[in-house]
Order: sequence, then C-alpha cells, then structure tokens
Amino acid sequence: MKTLVTYYSDSGNTAKVAEGLFNGLKVKDKTLLAIDKVTSLDEYDMIFCGFPVIEHSVPLKMQNFLKSIPAKSNIAFFATHGSVRDSAKAKTAFENAGTLVKYSKILGTFGVRGSVKQSVIDLLQNKPEHRPWVDEAITAVGHPNESDLNDAVQFANQMLEKVKYKAV
Repeated sequence: MKTLVTYYSDSGNTAKVAEGLFNGLKVKDKTLLAIDKVTSLDEYDMIFCGFPVIEHSVPLKMQNFLKSIPAKSNIAFFATHGSVRDSAKAKTAFENAGTLVKYSKILGTFGVRGSVKQSVIDLLQNKPEHRPWVDEAITAVGHPNESDLNDAVQFANQMLEKVKYKAV
C-alpha cells in the first residue's frame, strides 16, 4: 500500500507529529513530505494530512492543498492545537477540512496538543473572549510529547487497517 504523510507546520509541532507518525507506520512503501514538496497525489492509496489548528480552522496553505486531492482518495487528518484533546475547536477544524476534500473517503481524525508560541499567548491573554483558550494553551507546553507521538502512531496504523479491510 503506497502511503503519503504530508503536513503543513507553522511552529514545528505538526512536523514532529508527522515524523513520529511516519516512523511508526507499519507499511513499507511510504513517503513523508511537507505539502509544498508534494508533486503528485494520484499514486497514493492512503494520504495522511497534518496541520496546525489556527483560529478554529485549517490554515490557508493546507486548505489549498486539500482542494487538490483527487476524488476517491483515502484520507486521514491529524492536527496540533493548544486546546485539550477532542476540544470543540479542533473538531471544528476537522469538519472544515472535510468540506475541502470532495468525493474522498475520510477515514478518521486525530488531534493532539502542541506548544503554542508565546507571542500568540501574549497577544490574546488580555482579551476576555480568548481567556479560556489561553488558559488551556499555557498548559500545552512540552507537547507533542512521547505519549502523544505513540498515540499518533496507533491512530495511523488503525487508519491503514481500515484501508486494508476496505480493499478485501
């Protein structure tokens, strides 16, 4: 099964998860590329797309990339964010990502905490509407950690099993 792990990373968190996920994939034919290095998507049986959640959504660079994915592709999303796992903000971003890949099969999503740039926290900490998120983001220091990366690998291999099962 030919598998692509591709990502857009702003602070390095998503790249770290992509590399950990890639290294743990139980498939021989695999490629790891930043989205700006991907030249063709047609040859892959499975595509993992990673991005940082920014303002509850998908960064513009990743939005454009997702729109280029061929129909009927098998896709799994992974994202890093400052919120706690399974937060509404992350779920909203995954929903947004799903609307951008037309006629493809989204097999699953995986969100994991990532350290937030101090400049972002400084910018938002005195705005009452952002205070709950800032309180969460402050506790994301040190993430993604080894446990997060192990969870990412487990998620990725579960997604591969879905593709294998689908092909039978």
